Amino acid sequence: MLIELLIATAMVLATVFIHAVGLLLLGRLTRYEMLEERKLAIKPLSMAAVGLTMSVVLGLFVLHAIEIWLYAALYLELDAIKTLREAVYFSTQTYAAIGFGNEALDPQWRLLAAIEGVNGVILLGWSTAFFVTGMRRLGHL
Repeated sequence: MLIELLIATAMVLATVFIHAVGLLLLGRLTRYEMLEERKLAIKPLSMAAVGLTMSVVLGLFVLHAIEIWLYAALYLELDAIKTLREAVYFSTQTYAAIGFGNEALDPQWRLLAAIEGVNGVILLGWSTAFFVTGMRRLGHL
């Protein structure tokens, strides 16, 4: 169990770092666009604003995908799940706290999956807060 907890801790730290860097980059994109909007008097529902919103949403999806695939790669490396497709599906379901069931996972790694679920909920919440804050700044909310 100690090794499982150490691996889970390393994954949480890695995904939080990835997420922080990703949100920092997306935040800079948003702030730059806000300055451009002020200069050009772009309306909140203009093509530029819609494009920015879609870019941020896509960026968040890519960020979460990286974190999900990182967990999937770990499950494969640990031989906890047999195929890449199953590992990505299991990781996506677990990360989003939807739940897949433990049948696909080697029983000795179930605690790792539970921690991935908690990690995913926190990172998804962080992304939601980031997105809502950004939309308010742009006047979309």
